[in-house]
Amino acid sequence: MENNSTFQKKKLVVNRDICIGCGLCASLCPEVFELDEDTYKSKVKGPCPDSKACQNAIDSCPVGAISWDS
Repeated sequence: MENNSTFQKKKLVVNRDICIGCGLCASLCPEVFELDEDTYKSKVKGPCPDSKACQNAIDSCPVGAISWDS
């Protein structure tokens, strides 16, 4: 298990070139992801407060557009 300081340094990124805007990540982690009003693609709006929930969003993305960037 990661310690808190290691987790705090990790950031989520969305590859908007491959994002299809399905909104699954925003429905799974609404405090972290939202769909851009102009492009209808996902974007990170805040830090991840729960690594398990964020990892679930990464794993659930149908096109693999979300990843951790440390």
